[in-house]
Amino acid sequence: MYAVINGGGKVGSHLGSLLAAKGNDVAMIEKRPSVIQKLAAELPSRVLLIEGDGCNLTAQEDAGVENADVFVSVTGEDEQNLVACQLAKVRFKVKRVIGRVNNPTNELIFNALGVEAVSATTIISRLIEKQLSAGDVLTHHILERGRLVLVEIAVPEQDCPVCGMEIADLTLPSDTVLVAVARGNQVIVPKGDTKLECGDQVFAVTSIDNETELTQLLTGR
Repeated sequence: MYAVINGGGKVGSHLGSLLAAKGNDVAMIEKRPSVIQKLAAELPSRVLLIEGDGCNLTAQEDAGVENADVFVSVTGEDEQNLVACQLAKVRFKVKRVIGRVNNPTNELIFNALGVEAVSATTIISRLIEKQLSAGDVLTHHILERGRLVLVEIAVPEQDCPVCGMEIADLTLPSDTVLVAVARGNQVIVPKGDTKLECGDQVFAVTSIDNETELTQLLTGR
């Protein structure tokens, strides 16, 4: 499979690494030179890196989008993701286009235009509504044929080792991404400067081998 990813942030780089590790051909479009340098150091050398704007025709041509089996746009801006996906779908006839949606209210627009919308907020909200919590740690889904799991971890109310810390300062295990934080009636899509609070419910995707390490980091147990 040939996959083109627009957006080289944490989500994009993690996705690219996973796809390449499974033997897929991957190209990544990123417009920030400093991020391109970081990706070049972190990703396998066979991942094609294109410095440019994924909403731009030239960048998509350079990435070979016309040959892509799937196009994924995971920048932090819904408008950019939608435009990039529409360009790939309409101009290059990519059969499957997937866009990251940061604001769940935009999902209907993405879907109406034939773009598969992926919203962490909506996914996690549905899990919370099912009231599946049965303890401090709950494994909701096994992903990637058992290699990755979506877990929910309760940050302790007392003796919390991470409360007040920014997520960027946490030493997360490898192959781990925090996808949402439930706080009261809110569901927060975490960023680097998001601070964890006592009683937060943290949703993360991690390697099944690192689930215990992540739990110890967030709970101290």
